[in-house]
Amino acid sequence: MPNKHYRVGRLEQEIQREVADILLKRVRDPRVTGVTITGVEVTGDLQDATLYYSILSDKASDNEKAAAGLEKASGLIRGELGHRLSIYKTPEITFVQDKSVQYGSHIDALINELHREGRD
Repeated sequence: MPNKHYRVGRLEQEIQREVADILLKRVRDPRVTGVTITGVEVTGDLQDATLYYSILSDKASDNEKAAAGLEKASGLIRGELGHRLSIYKTPEITFVQDKSVQYGSHIDALINELHREGRD
């Protein structure tokens, strides 16, 4: 059983690395510029992969554009993964926005505001 978990973890790392490379070099959609893959979760049967992404913009319109761009590019990304990975079946991919980066920057802004108020 430990080998199965090791294989899933290794595949998750490989998918994250390859998708980041694909987004950088192959996807020409301007909506996905600045998208960072922050994590990957693959199911135990290796059939489905959830890719978590973040963007630096806080604007809702930019988030929607990035989501639409990733959805449109998912076929290209999955096809490229199929060529690059040495697995029997390429997992179906789903993109989910990772809110932790935005949450962290919001907390950072609140702390900076408290420091400014403390100096005044």
